[in-house]
Amino acid sequence: MISNQVKKFYYIYVLKSQKDKKLYVGYTNDLKSRFEQHCKGQVSSTKERRPFELIYSEACLDKHDAMHREKYLKTAYGKQFLRSRLKSYLIG
Repeated sequence: MISNQVKKFYYIYVLKSQKDKKLYVGYTNDLKSRFEQHCKGQVSSTKERRPFELIYSEACLDKHDAMHREKYLKTAYGKQFLRSRLKSYLIG
């Protein structure tokens, strides 16, 4: 059966600091707003690393999946996945 409800996605995102060239991984249910918060220095963990570029995102069906995926992408295997996935971008 198809539901008439619109499903709200959660997003995993990767930012690249243009200041120190390091990556930041996070999750949110409003990607545009969260990116703007990072850019305006409203996120304490990233405010000293501005400006940022949004270089990758994935949609997840719910918050639990997004949290799990974020945790994975912060592991050694997850970082390896991101390097492989973003290889041409990170090199060029």
